Amino acid sequence: MRKQGQRILWLALIIITAVGASTVVAKKHKSKTKTVKPIPSGHAVLWSDPGIEHRNLLLGPGGETMRPDLRQVTLIEEEKGGYSKKYRVRDASGNEWVAKIGKEAQSETAASHLLWGVGYFTDTDYLVPSVQVVGLKKPLTNARFSARPKGIKRVDGFEWKDNPFQGSREFQGLKVMMALINNWDIKDSNNKILVVPGSGGDKELHYEVHDLGGSFGKISHIPRFLQFKPDRNNPKAYAKSHLVDKVKDGRVDLHFSTKENGLFKNISVEDARWMGAQLSRLSDSQIEDAFRSANYTPEQVRLLTGAVRRRIAELNALPPDRSLASRQKRAY
Repeated sequence: MRKQGQRILWLALIIITAVGASTVVAKKHKSKTKTVKPIPSGHAVLWSDPGIEHRNLLLGPGGETMRPDLRQVTLIEEEKGGYSKKYRVRDASGNEWVAKIGKEAQSETAASHLLWGVGYFTDTDYLVPSVQVVGLKKPLTNARFSARPKGIKRVDGFEWKDNPFQGSREFQGLKVMMALINNWDIKDSNNKILVVPGSGGDKELHYEVHDLGGSFGKISHIPRFLQFKPDRNNPKAYAKSHLVDKVKDGRVDLHFSTKENGLFKNISVEDARWMGAQLSRLSDSQIEDAFRSANYTPEQVRLLTGAVRRRIAELNALPPDRSLASRQKRAY
């Protein structure tokens, strides 16, 4: 009993300390005036039907033509900030990349290829198993190379709660995808808008989730402020989890936890089923390729592919929203 009382006391102290720290951080954030960068003019796009069945998830959005030229890679500078160590580098063809190493490199590459496969915009990422960079002492292993093409402007952070796609099926589908890959790191600063030149001087604004490294880990419902190291890139744990907890009043309760849980409270059955239908257009081979592209072992590819396929099946098994059908019938 005494030991149990001590454990309870320690837990209480941890919670009090964490809450106090989060309150201080919140006050600091409130004291700063947020600078909102103006979004350039252009046609905003979040999703398009790309012919999902024919997408190459092994090479991703850059295909064969944009692969980094590794004959010689030169250090430009070390990138600051974030969980993982990153370097800005230049390849032998003069193209610039941000090379990320560490635990997030694999999960980010696979996640970006999977999202791109079903029609969302993502960074052009490749996983390089090993490369010597001129200017660094040791070779980089399992480095995610993310393209920084000239002529494409990157605008920081669109907001999850304020963007042109609020309420659309495609935006709700993006939320489902975040839960499907268990990307716990949902925050506005991880989003980007890419200003892409179009024909006739028009511009397209590609809205994308830029940082997907916090994906494919175990699901935890411990409050995020009590998790010192949220999980990521953990194939065995990810494979043991599920996606859908329950359906109530036409809404889907997902087995998913982030700091922004409120964003995931209004996903309808029909929106979730729509995303399941898009994902079902991917073959097992395509899903496997998304994980092969990130240099996972054959056993990890098998585990991760099976887990994704089971989650897709959960979405497709959701019962139709009969209340919606009833409302539509009355409308006619």
